[in-house]
Amino acid sequence: MSSQPGTSADRPPGVAEPPEHGRGLVLVVEDEPAIADVLRLNLRAAGYGVEVVGDGASALDAARDLRPSAIVLDIGLPVLDGIEVCRRLRGRGDWTPVLFVTARDDEVDRIVGLELGADDYVTKPFSPRELVARLGGVLRRTRGETHAPEVLHYGELTLDLTSHEVRIAGREIALTATEFDLLSHLLRRPGVVFTREQLLSDVWGYAATAGGRTVDVHVAQVRAKLGDASPIRTVRSVGYAAERGPRDRPAGDPGRPS
Repeated sequence: MSSQPGTSADRPPGVAEPPEHGRGLVLVVEDEPAIADVLRLNLRAAGYGVEVVGDGASALDAARDLRPSAIVLDIGLPVLDGIEVCRRLRGRGDWTPVLFVTARDDEVDRIVGLELGADDYVTKPFSPRELVARLGGVLRRTRGETHAPEVLHYGELTLDLTSHEVRIAGREIALTATEFDLLSHLLRRPGVVFTREQLLSDVWGYAATAGGRTVDVHVAQVRAKLGDASPIRTVRSVGYAAERGPRDRPAGDPGRPS
């Protein structure tokens, strides 16, 4: 693995920090040493172990070798940028949660990243405290903090809230942590219409400063993966809702036409 900005001098490259950091190991992919140092300091203060690499190729190696709990991934990396790193991770079946760090004017890159399966993003300049909070939200969704086994159904679609497994007629479907949380949030309340602002608050855990486009992209991704089994419907000029499935439909409700 190549030299990384801010990696501890007393630890061989590619070796993670000691395991006493109980909240998990975070892989930070950042080529600006000053930003990398700020991220390391704040993440360690929040209880995470941190490993920093400075380029995309090293990020792919570290993700494979270290199996981090999450990846904080700068989009603007040299040679192999963050978009391509995320593409290759998802292409090899690695669904480690990814939090993108991007320049404020790179909306197209942010949307592409979300479409590739990133879980969230922050824009530069960012508050380190906000980044840590966003990362905590992503990890909570990934770990599925539910207190009892629960399975949601919609036709042949099933969501196991304990194992975070999604299946259509028994076939497993790979969703990111955020996609899963969005789908389960809607399915828990079939028929209830949520605005984009409500979904940003309920699912992402922050105010609607990011704009509704984030929600739209994630909904589009869920629909693309589920195909005809998707329960999500658009309520024009309002937001989104989950259709009532056969098991939730009240007596006398004919449901949507077939």
